[in-house]
Amino acid sequence: MSSPIRRALLSVSDKQGLIEFAKELAGSGVELLSTGGSAKTLRDAGLDVTDVSQVTGFPEIMDGRVKTLHPNVHGGLLAVRGNDEHEAAMTEHGIGAIDLLVCNLYPFEATLSGGGSYNDCVENIDIGGPAMTRAAAKNHRFVTVVVDAADYDDVIAEMKANDGATSEPFRRKLAAKAYARTAAYDAAVGNWLLSEAGETASGYRAFGGTLIQSLRYGENPHQWAAFYRAGKPRPGVASARQLQGKELSYNNINDTDAAYECVAEFNPAETAACVIVKHANPCGAAMADSLREAYQRALACDPVSAFGGIIAVNRPLDEAAAKEMVKIFTEVIIAPGADEGAIAVIAEKKNLRLLLTDDLPDVREPGVTAKTVAGGMLVQSRDNGNVDDIELKVVTQKAPSEAELADLKFAFKIAKHVKSNTILYVKNGATVGVGAGQMSRVDSARIAARKSEDAAKELGLETPLAKGSVVASDAFFPFPDGLLQAAEAGATAVIQPGGSMRDDEVIKAADEAGLAMVFTGMRHFRH
Repeated sequence: MSSPIRRALLSVSDKQGLIEFAKELAGSGVELLSTGGSAKTLRDAGLDVTDVSQVTGFPEIMDGRVKTLHPNVHGGLLAVRGNDEHEAAMTEHGIGAIDLLVCNLYPFEATLSGGGSYNDCVENIDIGGPAMTRAAAKNHRFVTVVVDAADYDDVIAEMKANDGATSEPFRRKLAAKAYARTAAYDAAVGNWLLSEAGETASGYRAFGGTLIQSLRYGENPHQWAAFYRAGKPRPGVASARQLQGKELSYNNINDTDAAYECVAEFNPAETAACVIVKHANPCGAAMADSLREAYQRALACDPVSAFGGIIAVNRPLDEAAAKEMVKIFTEVIIAPGADEGAIAVIAEKKNLRLLLTDDLPDVREPGVTAKTVAGGMLVQSRDNGNVDDIELKVVTQKAPSEAELADLKFAFKIAKHVKSNTILYVKNGATVGVGAGQMSRVDSARIAARKSEDAAKELGLETPLAKGSVVASDAFFPFPDGLLQAAEAGATAVIQPGGSMRDDEVIKAADEAGLAMVFTGMRHFRH
């Protein structure tokens, strides 16, 4: 049986729930040690507290940078109970055991996300807190360590169930959480400093996160999953408020992120835009004067695939658009905001999730993405390339018209968010055929053309929607065959990165087919 908790050190930045927790501890006969602001908070609440400076025999110095880095603190946390040598050292040096540590670290992440200056961020890098936390976690056979106020009630419940002690399995669980917390904290600091130093392929790279929610399962029911907030805050699914609907699933979160990042390509001050995503691929996208029209045009591209999909818009959702959206089954709608009429319309569909973010992500903002592979991790900068920032090069005898050029840019923005190999047909600011994720670019072109035929039939039209469209390819055409397939489908202009060994052959084929073609010099592979 573990020994009862007799002495606790409480040193926290976030003081939520601290007073109530400390009162419970004091009521159980636990001696309270504390530092700085935490000690003042507890004293102001009428609790008897011993300052750590009395324990160390040394005052807090250097603006509080040095206060707990002392053998009387770390010895009390690290001493192995029952070890004759350790206990002799404690007696010789007057070190008292510390049975419980409560520490939640300086708010570095909050300072960084709040736009703090370089110096402010540096001053919010905790040193003593992580050192004590790691010491207590290492000695979890005897010491209980708490880094999250959400665990206060569980600690009290454990103590009441175990005559003032905590069980070893419980301490082990809290120790694991403590090490994960300090790891995530150090990752945030390290990645910030790497960014400030302009480092990319550093010798070491760490990633950490804070749990948003445990998920019912992963991509499939036999896989466990959880959702974490990580890195610099970015408007999107991780920061969104869910107004209603069922709990988000792993696939919902993945698809919603894909949809919102895609729709953010379009400036809401210039146009309303809507993107519909299914299995992480846009199956329809459009821009228009209103969200209602943008949604209707995006839906027309592939109404079959849109069933059970994710809808993202770049402006606050209005009632007229919401009324259209609820006509078919949809999993999630994500928007920067929503008016009362739209919220009321969506409320009638109890299972439909409505997420509001207050803002759009900046598609040009630099960032880092990571993907695990067997035994390792692939890390790269976010694809923040934007076709509006590129000088397009006309490579054919025929130049695109002004209308074609606008559609080409629209198409390339959407192609950036479609799984490779990508072929995308666009007409009048709306997708009319999407070919995604095929091993052959020719097959992607064929699938996209077939989709345009199916969409035309849904609308009661005899002419495929791709007739008179423009086409975008996320990477170069390695042979003329993919381009000729697009020409056969009715495309009149092409946008692609260029850079193939056979560019001359492809350009010649485009000229012979009467196509206008522009090169971007930028590829948008997405795997």
